[in-house]
Amino acid sequence: MRLIVSVFYVLTLFSSASLAAGSLSEREGWQVMHTSLAYDRLVEELQAAVKEEGMLLVSQASASAGARSRGLTIPGNRIIGVYRNDYAVRMLEASVAAGIEAPIRFYVTENTDGTATLSWKTPSFVFEPYMEEGGVALVELAEELDLVSGR
Repeated sequence: MRLIVSVFYVLTLFSSASLAAGSLSEREGWQVMHTSLAYDRLVEELQAAVKEEGMLLVSQASASAGARSRGLTIPGNRIIGVYRNDYAVRMLEASVAAGIEAPIRFYVTENTDGTATLSWKTPSFVFEPYMEEGGVALVELAEELDLVSGR
């Protein structure tokens, strides 16, 4: 998803001023991109970038949408699962156990200042517990997916 990173570097401003209390911060194995985009716009841009990259949006979950249906308002959040069958087949050939980690999950969160943050765990970090079992094939897949997901 190099395209995703390129799109967001062009469309967003990265600054500590946009970081609000409670927003996500860097952590081991994660990529965290603070943006100047509003939550809904960031979700739309990510979904478009996924398609442009030739990947598939395979799942979505949103606690904020669920809360809204119950009459509650919480900051926006959405997990967007992205993968492709050719990657899934290669992953499973290397390690069936690693299958629990698919798809690659992107996390869009709304900050208190009206901006949104895009975060994801790198595939090499997510697949680390399975590397001994999966061998070179899983290492190579994880490295390829790191590039695709924007590392």
